Amino acid sequence: MADEKKAFEVEIITPERIFYTGEATMIEFNTTEGEIGVYPDHIPLTTVLAPGVVTITNGEDVKEAAVHAGFAEILGDKVTLLAEIAEWPDEIDEKRAEAAKERAEARIAAKAADTDMLRAEFALRKALVRIEVKH
Repeated sequence: MADEKKAFEVEIITPERIFYTGEATMIEFNTTEGEIGVYPDHIPLTTVLAPGVVTITNGEDVKEAAVHAGFAEILGDKVTLLAEIAEWPDEIDEKRAEAAKERAEARIAAKAADTDMLRAEFALRKALVRIEVKH
């Protein structure tokens, strides 16, 4: 009998749509505390999402998406990401992401007193995540 990896349900929801529903044997994503990888029967956990690449693995099938801010709920048999934005690589406009990166870098480099540095750094991270997922 073949050794089958146990799978769990994954749901990624944004305000605009149910972005993804399916099974996974592992999911990896960024939190405000660092990167996390979740396997079946993970301890229950609720955490804050940080901009980053979400990698959904189901056996040999691997999907990647860009996710920006939100919350994650991890249960033994289900992971739910409630994200501000979630995008597949083919949904990302790379030129627009590059332009956003350049604008954010310019705001950070200028160090103007009226610049909200946290907001500029967050915008830069979102642009970098989009570029990373696109490649």
